[in-house]
Amino acid sequence: MIQILSVLRAFALILKMFSAAMLVPVVVSWINQDGAERAYDDGLLISLGMALILWLVAHRDRRELQIKDGFLLVVMVWALLPAFAAIPLMDYFWPNLSFTDAYFETMSGVTTTGATVLTGLDKLPFSINLWRGELQWLGGMGIIVLAVAILPFLGVGGAQIFKWESPGPMKESKLTPRIAESAKSFWSVYVAMTLACILAMWLAGMTWGDAVLHAFAALATGGFSTHDASFGYFDSPAIEAVTILFMTLAAMNFGTHFLAWREKSLSPYRVDFEIGWFLLVMYGSILGLALFLWGMGTYEDFFTALRFTAFNVVSISTTTGFANTDFNLWPLFAPLWMLFMCSFVSCSGSTGGGIKMIRGIALYKQVFRELMRATHPASHRAIWIGGEALPNGIVFAVLAFGFIYMVIVASFTLALVATGLDLTTAFSAVVATINNTGPGLNQVGPATTFAVLTDTQTWICSIAMLLGRLEMFPVLVVLTPSFWFR
Repeated sequence: MIQILSVLRAFALILKMFSAAMLVPVVVSWINQDGAERAYDDGLLISLGMALILWLVAHRDRRELQIKDGFLLVVMVWALLPAFAAIPLMDYFWPNLSFTDAYFETMSGVTTTGATVLTGLDKLPFSINLWRGELQWLGGMGIIVLAVAILPFLGVGGAQIFKWESPGPMKESKLTPRIAESAKSFWSVYVAMTLACILAMWLAGMTWGDAVLHAFAALATGGFSTHDASFGYFDSPAIEAVTILFMTLAAMNFGTHFLAWREKSLSPYRVDFEIGWFLLVMYGSILGLALFLWGMGTYEDFFTALRFTAFNVVSISTTTGFANTDFNLWPLFAPLWMLFMCSFVSCSGSTGGGIKMIRGIALYKQVFRELMRATHPASHRAIWIGGEALPNGIVFAVLAFGFIYMVIVASFTLALVATGLDLTTAFSAVVATINNTGPGLNQVGPATTFAVLTDTQTWICSIAMLLGRLEMFPVLVVLTPSFWFR
Protein backbone atom coordinates (compact mmCIF):
# COMPACT_ATOMS: atom_id res chain seq x y z
CA MET A 1 0.00 0.00 0.00
CA ILE A 2 1.00 3.60 -0.61
CA GLN A 3 2.16 5.37 2.55
CA ILE A 4 0.32 8.60 1.82
CA LEU A 5 1.33 10.33 5.05
CA SER A 6 5.00 9.52 4.50
CA VAL A 7 4.80 10.92 0.98
CA LEU A 8 3.02 14.06 2.19
CA ARG A 9 5.62 14.57 4.91
CA ALA A 10 8.45 14.31 2.37
CA PHE A 11 6.61 16.63 -0.02
CA ALA A 12 6.12 19.17 2.79
CA LEU A 13 9.88 19.22 3.41
CA ILE A 14 10.65 19.64 -0.29
CA LEU A 15 8.02 22.39 -0.64
CA LYS A 16 9.52 24.20 2.34
CA MET A 17 12.98 24.15 0.75
CA PHE A 18 11.52 25.17 -2.60
CA SER A 19 9.76 28.10 -0.92
CA ALA A 20 13.09 29.23 0.47
CA ALA A 21 14.33 29.57 -3.12
CA MET A 22 11.89 32.48 -3.51
CA LEU A 23 13.95 34.44 -1.00
CA VAL A 24 16.59 35.12 -3.67
CA PRO A 25 14.29 37.09 -6.04
CA VAL A 26 12.57 38.64 -2.99
CA VAL A 27 15.84 40.17 -1.85
CA VAL A 28 16.77 41.27 -5.38
CA SER A 29 13.33 42.82 -5.88
CA TRP A 30 13.57 44.64 -2.55
CA ILE A 31 17.04 46.00 -3.37
CA ASN A 32 16.01 47.14 -6.86
CA GLN A 33 12.55 48.31 -5.79
CA ASP A 34 11.22 46.88 -9.04
CA GLY A 35 7.59 46.56 -7.97
CA ALA A 36 7.54 42.75 -7.76
CA GLU A 37 8.09 42.46 -3.99
CA ARG A 38 4.45 41.73 -3.19
CA ALA A 39 4.28 38.99 -5.82
CA TYR A 40 7.05 37.08 -4.08
CA ASP A 41 5.63 37.79 -0.64
CA ASP A 42 2.36 36.15 -1.67
CA GLY A 43 4.11 33.21 -3.28
CA LEU A 44 6.33 32.67 -0.25
CA LEU A 45 3.46 32.88 2.24
CA ILE A 46 1.17 30.54 0.31
CA SER A 47 3.92 27.97 -0.33
CA LEU A 48 5.18 28.00 3.25
CA GLY A 49 1.62 27.92 4.56
CA MET A 50 0.81 24.80 2.52
CA ALA A 51 4.09 23.18 3.57
CA LEU A 52 3.22 23.85 7.21
CA ILE A 53 -0.29 22.40 6.84
CA LEU A 54 1.04 19.23 5.20
CA TRP A 55 3.74 18.95 7.85
CA LEU A 56 1.21 19.21 10.69
CA VAL A 57 -0.93 16.53 9.06
CA ALA A 58 1.87 14.06 8.36
CA HIS A 59 4.89 14.85 10.56
CA ARG A 60 4.24 11.95 12.97
CA ASP A 61 4.63 9.40 10.18
CA ARG A 62 8.36 8.66 10.00
CA ARG A 63 8.30 5.43 8.03
CA GLU A 64 10.90 4.91 5.32
CA LEU A 65 9.74 5.60 1.78
CA GLN A 66 9.27 2.50 -0.34
CA ILE A 67 9.58 2.16 -4.12
CA LYS A 68 5.92 3.02 -4.78
CA ASP A 69 6.19 6.01 -2.48
CA GLY A 70 9.21 7.22 -4.41
CA PHE A 71 7.26 7.05 -7.68
CA LEU A 72 4.39 9.06 -6.25
CA LEU A 73 6.62 11.66 -4.59
CA VAL A 74 8.60 12.27 -7.78
CA VAL A 75 5.42 12.83 -9.81
CA MET A 76 3.90 15.05 -7.11
CA VAL A 77 7.00 17.23 -6.90
CA TRP A 78 7.32 17.81 -10.62
CA ALA A 79 3.59 18.26 -11.17
CA LEU A 80 2.81 20.46 -8.15
CA LEU A 81 5.89 22.63 -7.57
CA PRO A 82 5.27 24.55 -10.82
CA ALA A 83 1.83 25.48 -9.46
CA PHE A 84 3.43 27.13 -6.43
CA ALA A 85 6.17 28.65 -8.61
CA ALA A 86 3.47 30.21 -10.79
CA ILE A 87 2.04 32.32 -7.93
CA PRO A 88 4.59 35.18 -8.20
CA LEU A 89 4.11 35.36 -11.98
CA MET A 90 0.32 35.41 -11.73
CA ASP A 91 0.48 38.04 -9.00
CA TYR A 92 2.89 40.31 -10.87
CA PHE A 93 1.15 40.08 -14.28
CA TRP A 94 -2.41 40.09 -12.89
CA PRO A 95 -4.84 40.05 -14.66
CA ASN A 96 -2.95 39.52 -17.93
CA LEU A 97 -1.53 36.07 -17.18
CA SER A 98 -3.84 33.13 -16.58
CA PHE A 99 -3.01 30.20 -14.33
CA THR A 100 -2.75 28.01 -17.44
CA ASP A 101 -0.05 30.21 -18.96
CA ALA A 102 1.73 30.81 -15.63
CA TYR A 103 1.81 27.06 -14.94
CA PHE A 104 3.14 26.42 -18.46
CA GLU A 105 5.90 28.99 -17.90
CA THR A 106 7.01 27.51 -14.57
CA MET A 107 6.64 23.93 -15.78
CA SER A 108 8.85 24.95 -18.69
CA GLY A 109 11.35 26.35 -16.21
CA VAL A 110 11.42 23.44 -13.76
CA THR A 111 11.61 20.87 -16.56
CA THR A 112 14.33 22.98 -18.27
CA THR A 113 12.29 23.17 -21.46
CA GLY A 114 12.70 26.89 -22.06
CA ALA A 115 9.47 27.40 -24.01
CA THR A 116 7.81 30.66 -22.95
CA VAL A 117 4.48 32.44 -23.19
CA LEU A 118 5.93 35.80 -22.13
CA THR A 119 6.97 38.71 -24.32
CA GLY A 120 8.71 41.94 -23.45
CA LEU A 121 11.41 40.07 -21.55
CA ASP A 122 13.86 42.96 -21.99
CA LYS A 123 11.58 45.22 -19.94
CA LEU A 124 10.70 42.79 -17.15
CA PRO A 125 12.04 43.41 -13.63
CA PHE A 126 15.31 41.58 -13.15
CA SER A 127 13.81 39.65 -10.23
CA ILE A 128 11.13 38.13 -12.50
CA ASN A 129 13.72 36.94 -14.99
CA LEU A 130 15.83 35.76 -12.06
CA TRP A 131 12.96 33.61 -10.76
CA ARG A 132 12.53 32.08 -14.23
CA GLY A 133 16.27 31.40 -14.44
CA GLU A 134 16.43 30.01 -10.91
CA LEU A 135 13.64 27.55 -11.69
CA GLN A 136 15.64 26.24 -14.63
CA TRP A 137 18.85 26.00 -12.66
CA LEU A 138 17.19 24.08 -9.83
CA GLY A 139 15.39 21.83 -12.27
CA GLY A 140 18.56 21.14 -14.21
CA MET A 141 19.95 18.54 -11.87
CA GLY A 142 16.66 17.97 -10.10
CA ILE A 143 15.15 19.55 -7.04
CA ILE A 144 14.73 16.08 -5.59
CA VAL A 145 18.41 15.23 -6.03
CA LEU A 146 19.19 18.29 -3.91
CA ALA A 147 16.65 17.12 -1.36
CA VAL A 148 18.18 13.64 -1.27
CA ALA A 149 21.35 15.18 0.19
CA ILE A 150 19.30 16.58 3.07
CA LEU A 151 16.29 14.36 3.66
CA PRO A 152 18.23 11.34 5.00
CA PHE A 153 19.22 13.46 7.97
CA LEU A 154 15.52 14.17 8.58
CA GLY A 155 14.54 10.52 8.58
CA VAL A 156 13.21 10.31 5.01
CA GLY A 157 14.79 7.68 2.78
CA GLY A 158 16.05 8.86 -0.59
CA ALA A 159 17.44 5.89 -2.50
CA GLN A 160 14.26 5.22 -4.47
CA ILE A 161 13.75 8.93 -5.19
CA PHE A 162 17.28 9.39 -6.47
CA LYS A 163 16.98 6.29 -8.62
CA TRP A 164 13.90 7.52 -10.46
CA GLU A 165 14.76 11.21 -10.67
CA SER A 166 18.36 10.96 -11.82
CA PRO A 167 18.48 12.08 -15.46
CA GLY A 168 18.96 9.41 -18.08
CA PRO A 169 19.15 5.63 -17.97
CA MET A 170 22.16 5.55 -15.59
CA LYS A 171 19.76 5.07 -12.69
CA GLU A 172 21.46 1.98 -11.31
CA SER A 173 25.02 3.32 -11.19
CA LYS A 174 26.53 4.61 -7.95
CA LEU A 175 29.47 6.97 -8.15
CA THR A 176 29.91 6.96 -4.39
CA PRO A 177 28.71 4.45 -1.79
CA ARG A 178 25.99 6.68 -0.37
CA ILE A 179 23.13 8.29 -2.29
CA ALA A 180 23.52 11.56 -0.40
CA GLU A 181 27.22 11.72 -1.30
CA SER A 182 26.39 11.04 -4.96
CA ALA A 183 23.86 13.87 -4.98
CA LYS A 184 26.34 16.25 -3.36
CA SER A 185 29.00 15.24 -5.88
CA PHE A 186 26.69 16.01 -8.79
CA TRP A 187 25.75 19.36 -7.32
CA SER A 188 29.34 20.34 -6.57
CA VAL A 189 30.27 19.83 -10.23
CA TYR A 190 27.09 21.57 -11.36
CA VAL A 191 27.75 24.63 -9.18
CA ALA A 192 31.42 24.84 -10.18
CA MET A 193 30.57 24.68 -13.88
CA THR A 194 27.85 27.30 -13.44
CA LEU A 195 30.30 29.71 -11.78
CA ALA A 196 32.83 29.10 -14.56
CA CYS A 197 30.14 29.77 -17.18
CA ILE A 198 29.09 33.02 -15.49
CA LEU A 199 32.66 34.28 -15.48
CA ALA A 200 33.29 33.22 -19.09
CA MET A 201 30.10 34.88 -20.34
CA TRP A 202 30.97 38.08 -18.51
CA LEU A 203 34.46 38.09 -19.98
CA ALA A 204 32.96 37.52 -23.43
CA GLY A 205 30.88 40.69 -23.12
CA MET A 206 27.67 40.03 -21.19
CA THR A 207 26.59 42.12 -18.22
CA TRP A 208 26.76 40.35 -14.85
CA GLY A 209 22.98 39.98 -14.76
CA ASP A 210 22.76 38.47 -18.23
CA ALA A 211 25.77 36.26 -17.52
CA VAL A 212 24.16 34.80 -14.39
CA LEU A 213 20.78 34.06 -15.95
CA HIS A 214 22.12 32.72 -19.24
CA ALA A 215 24.64 30.55 -17.37
CA PHE A 216 21.76 29.15 -15.31
CA ALA A 217 19.96 28.29 -18.55
CA ALA A 218 23.03 26.93 -20.35
CA LEU A 219 24.07 24.53 -17.58
CA ALA A 220 20.47 23.41 -17.10
CA THR A 221 20.07 23.12 -20.90
CA GLY A 222 17.03 25.31 -20.30
CA GLY A 223 16.84 28.14 -22.79
CA PHE A 224 15.09 30.97 -20.94
CA SER A 225 16.61 34.31 -21.93
CA THR A 226 16.26 37.84 -20.61
CA HIS A 227 15.73 39.11 -24.17
CA ASP A 228 12.96 38.44 -26.67
CA ALA A 229 15.60 38.01 -29.38
CA SER A 230 17.47 35.43 -27.25
CA PHE A 231 21.13 35.38 -28.33
CA GLY A 232 20.32 37.45 -31.40
CA TYR A 233 20.28 40.37 -28.96
CA PHE A 234 24.03 40.06 -28.32
CA ASP A 235 25.12 39.35 -31.92
CA SER A 236 28.50 38.26 -30.57
CA PRO A 237 30.54 35.32 -31.92
CA ALA A 238 32.58 35.33 -28.69
CA ILE A 239 29.50 34.97 -26.46
CA GLU A 240 28.12 32.30 -28.78
CA ALA A 241 31.40 30.32 -28.66
CA VAL A 242 31.43 30.35 -24.85
CA THR A 243 27.79 29.26 -24.75
CA ILE A 244 28.41 26.44 -27.24
CA LEU A 245 31.17 25.12 -24.96
CA PHE A 246 29.02 25.06 -21.83
CA MET A 247 25.92 23.71 -23.59
CA THR A 248 28.10 20.87 -24.86
CA LEU A 249 29.45 20.17 -21.38
CA ALA A 250 25.95 20.29 -19.86
CA ALA A 251 24.72 17.67 -22.34
CA MET A 252 27.46 15.24 -21.22
CA ASN A 253 27.19 12.84 -18.31
CA PHE A 254 27.77 14.72 -15.05
CA GLY A 255 29.01 11.48 -13.56
CA THR A 256 31.85 11.59 -16.10
CA HIS A 257 32.54 15.23 -15.17
CA PHE A 258 32.72 14.24 -11.51
CA LEU A 259 35.07 11.33 -12.16
CA ALA A 260 37.33 13.55 -14.29
CA TRP A 261 37.42 16.14 -11.49
CA ARG A 262 38.07 13.53 -8.78
CA GLU A 263 40.84 11.82 -10.76
CA LYS A 264 42.26 15.12 -12.11
CA SER A 265 42.37 13.44 -15.52
CA LEU A 266 40.65 13.55 -18.90
CA SER A 267 40.67 9.76 -19.17
CA PRO A 268 37.01 9.37 -18.02
CA TYR A 269 35.96 11.31 -21.12
CA ARG A 270 37.93 8.93 -23.34
CA VAL A 271 36.43 5.90 -21.61
CA ASP A 272 32.83 7.16 -21.87
CA PHE A 273 31.79 5.69 -25.24
CA GLU A 274 28.58 7.77 -25.23
CA ILE A 275 30.50 11.05 -25.43
CA GLY A 276 32.24 9.97 -28.62
CA TRP A 277 28.93 9.30 -30.37
CA PHE A 278 27.47 12.52 -28.93
CA LEU A 279 30.27 14.68 -30.32
CA LEU A 280 30.42 12.84 -33.63
CA VAL A 281 26.70 13.19 -34.37
CA MET A 282 26.40 16.78 -33.16
CA TYR A 283 29.51 18.28 -34.73
CA GLY A 284 29.14 16.19 -37.88
CA SER A 285 25.64 17.63 -38.23
CA ILE A 286 27.02 21.15 -37.79
CA LEU A 287 29.38 20.67 -40.72
CA GLY A 288 26.76 19.01 -42.89
CA LEU A 289 24.03 21.60 -42.24
CA ALA A 290 26.46 24.50 -42.70
CA LEU A 291 27.36 23.15 -46.13
CA PHE A 292 23.67 22.61 -46.87
CA LEU A 293 22.63 26.17 -45.90
CA TRP A 294 25.56 27.65 -47.78
CA GLY A 295 24.75 25.58 -50.84
CA MET A 296 21.07 26.59 -50.66
CA GLY A 297 22.06 30.27 -50.60
CA THR A 298 20.71 30.92 -47.09
CA TYR A 299 24.07 32.51 -46.25
CA GLU A 300 26.48 34.14 -48.66
CA ASP A 301 29.64 32.53 -47.28
CA PHE A 302 30.46 29.28 -45.54
CA PHE A 303 31.84 30.79 -42.33
CA THR A 304 28.68 32.80 -41.69
CA ALA A 305 26.66 29.64 -42.30
CA LEU A 306 28.98 27.77 -39.94
CA ARG A 307 28.56 30.37 -37.18
CA PHE A 308 24.77 30.30 -37.17
CA THR A 309 24.55 26.57 -37.76
CA ALA A 310 26.97 25.73 -34.96
CA PHE A 311 25.14 27.75 -32.33
CA ASN A 312 21.62 26.62 -33.21
CA VAL A 313 22.49 22.97 -33.83
CA VAL A 314 24.27 22.68 -30.46
CA SER A 315 21.47 24.60 -28.73
CA ILE A 316 18.63 22.49 -30.13
CA SER A 317 20.36 19.10 -30.13
CA THR A 318 21.37 19.53 -26.47
CA THR A 319 17.74 20.57 -25.78
CA THR A 320 18.81 24.00 -24.52
CA GLY A 321 16.69 26.09 -26.86
CA PHE A 322 18.64 29.32 -27.31
CA ALA A 323 18.62 30.88 -30.79
CA ASN A 324 20.73 33.57 -32.44
CA THR A 325 18.59 33.69 -35.58
CA ASP A 326 15.13 32.62 -36.69
CA PHE A 327 15.95 29.14 -37.98
CA ASN A 328 12.26 28.80 -38.80
CA LEU A 329 13.16 30.70 -42.01
CA TRP A 330 15.80 28.14 -43.05
CA PRO A 331 15.00 25.48 -45.64
CA LEU A 332 12.75 23.02 -43.79
CA PHE A 333 15.23 20.14 -43.81
CA ALA A 334 17.65 21.95 -41.46
CA PRO A 335 15.28 22.71 -38.55
CA LEU A 336 13.62 19.31 -38.93
CA TRP A 337 17.01 17.64 -38.64
CA MET A 338 17.74 19.67 -35.49
CA LEU A 339 14.42 18.60 -33.94
CA PHE A 340 15.25 14.99 -34.83
CA MET A 341 18.61 15.38 -33.10
CA CYS A 342 17.10 16.79 -29.90
CA SER A 343 15.24 13.50 -29.51
CA PHE A 344 18.35 11.45 -28.77
CA VAL A 345 21.67 13.34 -28.83
CA SER A 346 22.08 14.30 -25.14
CA CYS A 347 24.03 11.87 -22.97
CA SER A 348 22.60 9.95 -20.04
CA GLY A 349 23.26 11.61 -16.71
CA SER A 350 23.17 15.06 -18.32
CA THR A 351 20.68 17.86 -17.89
CA GLY A 352 19.53 17.38 -21.49
CA GLY A 353 16.21 15.84 -22.48
CA GLY A 354 15.07 13.32 -25.04
CA ILE A 355 15.59 9.59 -25.36
CA LYS A 356 19.34 9.98 -24.63
CA MET A 357 22.21 8.81 -26.78
CA ILE A 358 22.74 5.56 -24.88
CA ARG A 359 19.19 4.42 -25.63
CA GLY A 360 19.61 5.43 -29.25
CA ILE A 361 22.75 3.30 -29.48
CA ALA A 362 20.98 0.35 -27.85
CA LEU A 363 18.03 0.65 -30.24
CA TYR A 364 20.35 0.83 -33.25
CA LYS A 365 22.28 -2.26 -32.13
CA GLN A 366 19.04 -4.14 -31.44
CA VAL A 367 17.85 -3.44 -34.99
CA PHE A 368 21.22 -4.64 -36.32
CA ARG A 369 20.95 -7.79 -34.14
CA GLU A 370 17.49 -8.57 -35.54
CA LEU A 371 18.79 -8.16 -39.09
CA MET A 372 21.60 -10.59 -38.32
CA ARG A 373 19.15 -13.00 -36.71
CA ALA A 374 16.98 -12.91 -39.84
CA THR A 375 19.88 -14.24 -41.91
CA HIS A 376 21.37 -16.45 -39.17
CA PRO A 377 18.44 -17.75 -37.07
CA ALA A 378 20.63 -19.96 -34.89
CA SER A 379 22.98 -17.15 -33.83
CA HIS A 380 22.95 -15.71 -30.31
CA ARG A 381 24.50 -12.33 -30.85
CA ALA A 382 24.73 -10.09 -27.76
CA ILE A 383 24.48 -6.30 -27.71
CA TRP A 384 27.73 -4.83 -26.45
CA ILE A 385 27.86 -1.33 -24.99
CA GLY A 386 30.87 0.10 -23.20
CA GLY A 387 32.66 -3.26 -23.30
CA GLU A 388 29.82 -5.10 -21.58
CA ALA A 389 27.01 -7.28 -22.89
CA LEU A 390 23.67 -5.61 -22.37
CA PRO A 391 21.18 -7.89 -20.55
CA ASN A 392 18.06 -8.67 -22.55
CA GLY A 393 15.92 -7.22 -19.77
CA ILE A 394 17.46 -3.81 -20.34
CA VAL A 395 17.09 -4.17 -24.10
CA PHE A 396 13.39 -4.93 -23.67
CA ALA A 397 13.02 -1.92 -21.37
CA VAL A 398 14.67 0.33 -23.96
CA LEU A 399 12.38 -1.04 -26.66
CA ALA A 400 9.35 -0.38 -24.45
CA PHE A 401 10.58 3.15 -23.78
CA GLY A 402 11.05 3.80 -27.49
CA PHE A 403 7.59 2.47 -28.28
CA ILE A 404 5.91 4.57 -25.58
CA TYR A 405 7.86 7.62 -26.70
CA MET A 406 6.64 7.26 -30.30
CA VAL A 407 3.06 6.59 -29.21
CA ILE A 408 2.98 9.70 -27.01
CA VAL A 409 4.52 11.90 -29.73
CA ALA A 410 1.97 10.65 -32.26
CA SER A 411 -0.98 10.86 -29.86
CA PHE A 412 -0.16 14.36 -28.61
CA THR A 413 0.46 15.57 -32.18
CA LEU A 414 -2.94 14.26 -33.26
CA ALA A 415 -4.53 15.88 -30.19
CA LEU A 416 -3.04 19.27 -31.10
CA VAL A 417 -4.10 18.89 -34.74
CA ALA A 418 -7.63 18.05 -33.53
CA THR A 419 -7.68 21.34 -31.63
CA GLY A 420 -6.94 23.30 -34.80
CA LEU A 421 -3.15 23.55 -35.12
CA ASP A 422 -1.45 22.89 -38.43
CA LEU A 423 0.58 19.68 -38.59
CA THR A 424 4.04 21.31 -38.58
CA THR A 425 3.26 23.47 -35.55
CA ALA A 426 1.61 20.58 -33.71
CA PHE A 427 4.37 18.05 -34.36
CA SER A 428 7.20 20.47 -33.58
CA ALA A 429 5.46 21.69 -30.42
CA VAL A 430 5.17 18.12 -29.13
CA VAL A 431 8.77 17.23 -30.04
CA ALA A 432 10.05 20.46 -28.50
CA THR A 433 8.14 19.98 -25.24
CA ILE A 434 8.48 16.23 -24.70
CA ASN A 435 12.23 16.52 -25.31
CA ASN A 436 12.38 19.65 -23.09
CA THR A 437 13.90 21.63 -25.94
CA GLY A 438 11.85 24.85 -26.18
CA PRO A 439 11.22 26.38 -29.60
CA GLY A 440 9.50 24.48 -32.39
CA LEU A 441 8.50 25.54 -35.89
CA ASN A 442 5.86 27.68 -37.58
CA GLN A 443 3.63 29.29 -34.92
CA VAL A 444 5.90 28.18 -32.05
CA GLY A 445 9.22 28.97 -33.74
CA PRO A 446 12.18 30.75 -32.13
CA ALA A 447 10.88 34.21 -33.13
CA THR A 448 7.47 33.63 -31.50
CA THR A 449 6.17 32.22 -28.20
CA PHE A 450 3.75 29.52 -27.09
CA ALA A 451 1.25 32.24 -26.16
CA VAL A 452 -0.44 31.61 -29.53
CA LEU A 453 -1.79 28.29 -28.19
CA THR A 454 -5.24 27.90 -26.68
CA ASP A 455 -5.64 26.76 -23.07
CA THR A 456 -6.28 23.17 -24.19
CA GLN A 457 -3.20 23.17 -26.40
CA THR A 458 -1.13 24.72 -23.61
CA TRP A 459 -2.13 22.00 -21.16
CA ILE A 460 -1.26 19.29 -23.68
CA CYS A 461 2.22 20.80 -24.01
CA SER A 462 2.55 21.14 -20.22
CA ILE A 463 1.78 17.44 -19.80
CA ALA A 464 4.30 16.64 -22.53
CA MET A 465 6.98 18.58 -20.63
CA LEU A 466 6.24 16.65 -17.44
CA LEU A 467 6.31 13.30 -19.23
CA GLY A 468 9.56 14.17 -20.95
CA ARG A 469 11.31 15.40 -17.82
CA LEU A 470 10.43 12.25 -15.86
CA GLU A 471 11.06 10.03 -18.89
CA MET A 472 7.43 8.95 -18.94
CA PHE A 473 7.54 5.74 -16.89
CA PRO A 474 7.08 7.22 -13.37
CA VAL A 475 4.02 9.20 -14.53
CA LEU A 476 2.51 6.26 -16.40
CA VAL A 477 3.14 3.90 -13.48
CA VAL A 478 1.32 6.22 -11.05
CA LEU A 479 -1.64 6.32 -13.45
CA THR A 480 -2.06 2.52 -13.53
CA PRO A 481 -4.79 1.01 -11.28
CA SER A 482 -2.42 -1.69 -10.02
CA PHE A 483 -0.18 0.99 -8.54
CA TRP A 484 -2.95 1.99 -6.13
CA PHE A 485 -4.81 -1.26 -5.48
CA ARG A 486 -2.15 -3.97 -5.30
